[in-house]
Amino acid sequence: MTSTKIKYPFSRRGETIDNYFGTEVADPYRWLEEGRSDETQQWIAAQNKLSKNYLSAIPYRPAIRQRLTELWHSPQFGIPERHGDRLFFFYNDGGHNQSILYCQPDGEEARIFLDPNTLSPDGTAALTGISFSKNGKYMAYSLAVSGSDWSEIRIMECATGHLLADRIHWVKFSCAVWCGEGFYYSGFDAPDTGKEYEAQSLAQKIFYHRLGSEQSEDQTVYHDPEHPQRYFQASVSRDEQHLFIIASEGTSGSEVLYRRIEDETKFHLLFSGFDYDYTFVCADRGEALFLTNEQAPNGKVVRAILQNNPQIEPWLPESDNRLIQVTSAGGAYFAHYLKDACSEIIRLDNAGNRTSQVDLPGNGTVSGFDNDGNDDIFYSYTSFIDPVSIYRYDLRSGKSSLYRSPEKQFDPASFVVERHRAQSKDGTSIPFFVVRHRGSRPDGDRPTYLYGYGGFDISLTPTFSPMAIAWMEQGGLYVVANLRGGGEFGEQWHRAGMKSRKQNVFDDFIAVAQQLIDSGYTSPRKLAIAGGSNGGLLVGACMTQRPDLFAVALPAVGVMDMLRYQYFTVGWGWCVEYGNSELPEEFTWLYAYSPLHNIRPGHDYPATLITTADHDDRVVPAHSFKFAATLQAAQKGDRPILIRIDSAAGHGMGKPLSKKIEEQTDQLAFLFENTETPYHLIHDDPATV
Repeated sequence: MTSTKIKYPFSRRGETIDNYFGTEVADPYRWLEEGRSDETQQWIAAQNKLSKNYLSAIPYRPAIRQRLTELWHSPQFGIPERHGDRLFFFYNDGGHNQSILYCQPDGEEARIFLDPNTLSPDGTAALTGISFSKNGKYMAYSLAVSGSDWSEIRIMECATGHLLADRIHWVKFSCAVWCGEGFYYSGFDAPDTGKEYEAQSLAQKIFYHRLGSEQSEDQTVYHDPEHPQRYFQASVSRDEQHLFIIASEGTSGSEVLYRRIEDETKFHLLFSGFDYDYTFVCADRGEALFLTNEQAPNGKVVRAILQNNPQIEPWLPESDNRLIQVTSAGGAYFAHYLKDACSEIIRLDNAGNRTSQVDLPGNGTVSGFDNDGNDDIFYSYTSFIDPVSIYRYDLRSGKSSLYRSPEKQFDPASFVVERHRAQSKDGTSIPFFVVRHRGSRPDGDRPTYLYGYGGFDISLTPTFSPMAIAWMEQGGLYVVANLRGGGEFGEQWHRAGMKSRKQNVFDDFIAVAQQLIDSGYTSPRKLAIAGGSNGGLLVGACMTQRPDLFAVALPAVGVMDMLRYQYFTVGWGWCVEYGNSELPEEFTWLYAYSPLHNIRPGHDYPATLITTADHDDRVVPAHSFKFAATLQAAQKGDRPILIRIDSAAGHGMGKPLSKKIEEQTDQLAFLFENTETPYHLIHDDPATV
């Protein structure tokens, strides 16, 4: 481990001080919020030079990169979708930055339909969504560049692959919702030049685009100028008789409006207020199904009979397990539950009655069951030790069979998955997974990578990670915690970790770390914590609250300034999760844990590698910039505080494979170096060392 005190680049301290209800809060690095200024660009260059010099000097970094490349360069399959007489699926042979979309007409060989790798020289153009017209004649795709949330919608003819002239700009979190001779989409007004990746995105609208017309001619179908901080998403019934608008004021809570498509004068309120979530399942012939947590924290499905005075009646009742999705495919319905954070799929009839349970390959994570087929449909399965494989489900027999599976660059039988629990500060039991090589038994000093998220009703379920395999092959433990704030155990679990109760999430993570130490797995000098986005906030809060507990911190694209996050891009939408510093009570609890504002000079913080990117327009990189500058100035000991700022990349969506490998190489090299963990060649069987 490097023990020499690092000389950090100069970070000018400004004199900005904000007053929050009588509390003065200094913000000396406010200037770093101007991401395109010359001063910030010089600071970025100096920080990247320092980080590159440090990381490239780690002698085993090339070996880590080689192993990650081997693990990543394995075929990756997407779930096939049938549209008309063609199957469409994504495939990557392991050698491309972006997966390629293939088309396979019945009885013919598959051919390349759309290769996003040809759309930019550096592989940073990525497809963020595709949708097909009802007759299967057209496909719309959303294209994002350099990792930005901004996307452009383009249209292709499915029979010929011909690209139409239609182009839709300034779209976020939306693809085409087909209806009639065109489609609905959610868009924003064009932002000011130079502020595309920082300015607030406000006043989203629903538009209708008719094929062959200019975007300037698109009809504004719905907007709410009195509430500019709302999202709107459109859905259409199968018979194209009804249009639904799902409105939300943030990342949780929604209301639903609807109208007959032919009636362009008025929307009717179907579900009011923003106290509960309503997710559109499907609609046809004057009826609609919605998944909701209204009076059902684990989720239920209701049926709405659409008329002048719509009637709401039960369809699928709440169960003991979290219901996360209901899909319709092949004339059947499939309910996707989480049972102890693993997938369980129940087949239903048209009345919502259970008919059978799908026999899954193991305790893992499933996606799919949402595209009509003739006699069969497809789904994917993955786990901590299983890369994504595609299965075919026979609708007549109810049986699954393996359809496509990648060749593995490791032996899954060499690893074991354990389930444990820790007791949080308030006595709540917190589940977590421990994944390890069979030779990596508890010895009190195992290098350990602890990952968490804990927010926005998002569930951490078993998924495959090449980085985790490379770490465990070297004897490390890979731990994933199911913290409050997530969605693994229903809405009550989520609400127990949001707003004034956000500290519960940090207490949970700290409790898992302490349990790993107390149970003889690891020690503070070998323990690393990691997380991205809201998980970056988690890491930032825990490392500032308990710097003694961790050797390494890896916060990625984190929300670090809890007093100003709402002023950038779509940050206002997180106020329902975190709270708003413009309100006195909410300022109090935000200020109490905000990572940026809880760094104390003269403390010995864990070795820290912060990662962000210049095109991140979801959690703007200024969060990480200000956190890094403050932490470097405060660090007492010799442990390094570095920041790695990627270029032509964003929050993570659509990141090219080459960039993933480089970033993970740096994170692992930093992790090995600062937990004093030796790196061995694979044939040395390091897990038993």
